[in-house]
Amino acid sequence: MRILIVEDEQRLAAALAQLLKERQYAVDVAHDGNTGLDLALTDCYDLLVLDVMLPGQSGLDIVRQVRQAGLDVPILLLTAKDTVDDRVTGLDAGADDYLVKPFATKELLARIRALTRRTGNVSGPDTLTVGPFSMHLAERTIFRDGQPLSLTAKEFQLLELLMRNHGKVMSKELILDRVWGPDAEVIGNAVENYVHFLRKKIDVPGRPSYIETVRGVGYVFRVRDSQEER
Repeated sequence: MRILIVEDEQRLAAALAQLLKERQYAVDVAHDGNTGLDLALTDCYDLLVLDVMLPGQSGLDIVRQVRQAGLDVPILLLTAKDTVDDRVTGLDAGADDYLVKPFATKELLARIRALTRRTGNVSGPDTLTVGPFSMHLAERTIFRDGQPLSLTAKEFQLLELLMRNHGKVMSKELILDRVWGPDAEVIGNAVENYVHFLRKKIDVPGRPSYIETVRGVGYVFRVRDSQEER
């Protein structure tokens, strides 16, 4: 299961991430609300763990915008505020649970288990559709014009990221962070190589590539009208 932690106290964020990774969760971390919101809206998570007081967007702002986007991912708020009104405000905003700092590790893990048991599947829509592509997230399958494509796990992750952000330029650094992780050891031109592999599998011969290179920056996934013609 994938968990996003948005916490500006870097020691606490690192400790939480290590705790969850030791229990076989995949964890992403953001230290400000703007980055956290961007990750929550563009990636697929099974749980969001949000501090309430954050630089940029607050935890409550993130909750509201995630719900407005139609995502039903479980959300656990972490905060030092422990009044009834504070808890009610967080729950009314759309959070599923509320944990007051400082908290016991056992209680945090128990609440995470309870929240992830309620869903059992990845958050958000199960099918991601862009142009002729239809990606089924739970089954980890991808189709172009109804025909299945065979992708490796890393190719699937890269294509999912690009499709979720279609029309938006993604820098190589951001792609490395989202697909390989900030602590991963990446050899050589991993992004360029995997974009090359993807193009060979998803593009139609004689037509422009769905993955455009933005020189000096990164890549953008784009579907033109001519590419959607059957």
